This record gives sequence, structure tokens and C-alpha cells, in this order.
Amino acid sequence: MGEIDHIGIVVKSIEDALKLYTGLLGVEPSGEETVEARGIKVCFLKLGGTKIELLQPIREDSEISGYLAKKGEGMHHIAYKVDSAEDSIAKAKELGIKPLSDVPKPGAHNTTVAFLHPKTVNGVLTELVEH
Repeated sequence: MGEIDHIGIVVKSIEDALKLYTGLLGVEPSGEETVEARGIKVCFLKLGGTKIELLQPIREDSEISGYLAKKGEGMHHIAYKVDSAEDSIAKAKELGIKPLSDVPKPGAHNTTVAFLHPKTVNGVLTELVEH
């Protein structure tokens, strides 16, 4: 599909980060949820035709805790809409692009997601999102 689904930003506190988006820019969250299996709390903000996803770790072993400790708050990934996360993983492998997992995972808002290793996609962690 090739359309940007969202841009992920790691934050220490979604509440603090919302000061920029709701307080200054006037953008209201379009959804917030906790994804226990991944150890994260997420909040989406719709801006025009795309979304910003704020990601906050909810425990020390979450998938973003190490990133936050090492690199601090900031842009984490760009996500693109795809028809099938599973098919996209297979196609990526054919093209020599390394997925972080051979199997898609459940994502926020009832999506299925797969991530591609940044070293094989121009240094940007890339998420493939199947709605």
C-alpha cells in the first residue's frame, strides 16, 4: 500500500509529551491503550493524513526500555500500511531485507505488525502495519 501509517516516538511519559500535542498544537489523542505483551503504553494523535504514536514503557523489560535508556526520547520508527504483514516479511526476505522476527506480532488497535532491521533499510527502524 506504501502509505505512511504513523511515526513512532519514544517518550518517558505520555502525559508530559501531550503538553506539546494537546496544549500547544491543539491535537487531541485519537486513542490510547496498553499493549501488555510488548510492555508498552501507546497514544495515537491524528495529524492530517498520518498519526503520531507516542510509546511509553510500562516495565523495565519492555521492547523500548533499552532504547529509551540508551538513546533517550525521540523518533523511534516509521510505520507503513501493508495488505499483509506475513506476506511483507516473506517479500522482505526475498529482497535481502532482514525482519526482526519471522512472524508478525499483535500491535495496538487490533493491528498485526512486523519490524524490519534498521541496518537493512537505510538506518531507520521500519514497521509494517496490517489493519
